[in-house]
Amino acid sequence: MWSPWRMAYITGDGRSPDADPPCVFCTHGAGTDDRASYILHRGEHCFVILNLYPYNNGHLMVVPYRHTDTLRALSSQEVGEMMGLVQESQRVIEERMRPQGFNFGVNQGSAAGAGIAQHLHLHLLPRWNGDTNFMPTLGGTRVMPQHLDDTYDLLLEGFRP
Repeated sequence: MWSPWRMAYITGDGRSPDADPPCVFCTHGAGTDDRASYILHRGEHCFVILNLYPYNNGHLMVVPYRHTDTLRALSSQEVGEMMGLVQESQRVIEERMRPQGFNFGVNQGSAAGAGIAQHLHLHLLPRWNGDTNFMPTLGGTRVMPQHLDDTYDLLLEGFRP
């Protein structure tokens, strides 16, 4: 399997292992190069970003700009926009990728499976019948048939007015 984008994840970014890593969501949210960060849409309180280590093509996340690790800390406006962007993202993925189902989820805290536990985010995963094959079951590996750049271009058009 060829997955060159994972090397940065494996090797780190050259910081001391004792250094606190910057929050990737805060860094991307404050950035200005949306294509380089795979940000598909920016709202007032949240943004939509492709997952760099997706479970399926089209796996994206809705992330509040505000750095918090719990859903309870978000304002009603932030939660409202987050869910509105989930709906909008679902529409875009349905139109552009034609999935047969979706998984939605928040893993709050490392005990719940959050890979980035310090900054809350909501996952949206398009699903197709048969997208789980022998590779993840036997080999613990997923086959991704589409590069992130191609997925970004496909979905970005759906978010444009």
